[in-house]
Amino acid sequence: MEKALTGIRILDVTYYVPGPFAGMRLAELGAEVIKVEPPAGDPSRGMGGGLVHSAHNADKQIVQLDLKSESGKREMLELVRSADALIETFRPGVMKKLGLDYGSVKELKPDIVYCSLSGYGQTGELAHLGSHDLNYLALSGALDQLRDEGGRPVHPTNTLADYTGGLLASEQILAALIRKLRTGEGAYLDIALAEVMAEFLPNHDAYHKAGVSGHGVPEIGGGRISYAIYETEDGRYVTLGALEGKFWRNFCELAGRPDWVAWGECAPGTPEHRQVEMFFKSKSWQEWYRLSLVHDCCLAPVLSADERHRHPFFLGRAPGVEAGEVR
Repeated sequence: MEKALTGIRILDVTYYVPGPFAGMRLAELGAEVIKVEPPAGDPSRGMGGGLVHSAHNADKQIVQLDLKSESGKREMLELVRSADALIETFRPGVMKKLGLDYGSVKELKPDIVYCSLSGYGQTGELAHLGSHDLNYLALSGALDQLRDEGGRPVHPTNTLADYTGGLLASEQILAALIRKLRTGEGAYLDIALAEVMAEFLPNHDAYHKAGVSGHGVPEIGGGRISYAIYETEDGRYVTLGALEGKFWRNFCELAGRPDWVAWGECAPGTPEHRQVEMFFKSKSWQEWYRLSLVHDCCLAPVLSADERHRHPFFLGRAPGVEAGEVR
């Protein structure tokens, strides 16, 4: 079956993760994505022996152009003439210096969908500052929600803002392309990674304004033993999300402890919590893994990134992949 974006051409003038991820998602939907890199290549080719580059540029045609040269700029403008959309991740002002900003490109291609994806947007006092994923998480309020038991923010090992920003950029480009097909009009999109992460905190804003909580929905904020992370016998972890009464009852049935049914809203640190902790520590992670596949109590093991490929859920979403035991 023909993919949804077959016939759509995207120019991907981006480096590292957010922009390339957005372009890759569009390519997966069938778009022809041409990634424009400088003669030395996207700097991500030097990260992890090129692994960062290969992980985010599948199904793209890559061309190398020196956009500072007259010949490179000419070739770029020829690509623009046939493009439906362009996404760029330079600092504000760089594309204008190259003569490839939205105003210049629009003169050549009036219906272009042009997306600028940056850390802090194209205007404002932070726009020209260098920044990375950890900065966006911090400024948006998202990092404050990830704290250890001592209250210290946890350092993520994944670039959450980069991927979330790339996802939103692809969404906004798709919306603009639909509008373009309906009206014939192009669009300019200014997407800031810090702002994107802040958009994931509406619950926190609502609860704060209502004076209920400064950390979002209390029921899922670590204040209930029915919605928590537990250590197993062998020092690994599983998650219990038995927020609703029926799931907590199912968990109590699994535990063989009908007397626990009234404990669902008990707080961590209570005697009730310690009993549940001891129950989780009575079994190995592998035992809990097997139980999570058959007991309907919102139980899931904490998998490593590699282990997920062997979990039945992901195996079922990837036809042709053979199962292997998760250890």
